[in-house]
Amino acid sequence: MKINRRNSEGYFDPTAWNALRRMPDQKREVPDPNYRSIVFVCSPYAGDIEKNVENAIRYCRHALSRKRFPFAPHLLFPQFLDDRVPEQRELGLKFGRIYMKGCKEVWVFGSTFSRGMEAEIAIAKSWKKPVRFFTDDLQEVTEYEARHR
Repeated sequence: MKINRRNSEGYFDPTAWNALRRMPDQKREVPDPNYRSIVFVCSPYAGDIEKNVENAIRYCRHALSRKRFPFAPHLLFPQFLDDRVPEQRELGLKFGRIYMKGCKEVWVFGSTFSRGMEAEIAIAKSWKKPVRFFTDDLQEVTEYEARHR
């Protein structure tokens, strides 16, 4: 595509011309076949931590199998924050919200929703993020079905 060096009024405009000629040609760009949108994995952590971590790993694998890139804050932040210390727990929740902002969707897993999960669901909805619900055995259900099992 030829780019005119003059603006709409006919004056030479090298700044706009340089910017426009450096832009990629939209017709030549091919979508990346390996692109995976990022999903925020929302599932319980507190309580039976060992079992909940095991489940979160399984949920992340499920997201990968569905061609998504999972982000589970409760698999990352407890590596360096102590969930039993209120200030560190709050920091972890805050970090999670920061990451959630960049995620395309929020996937909620499990048969019970903790207070932290409820807060994440509410935040995701307030940000107009799509929220999808899955059972413990990875079947997608409606929010009503998820809450009334």
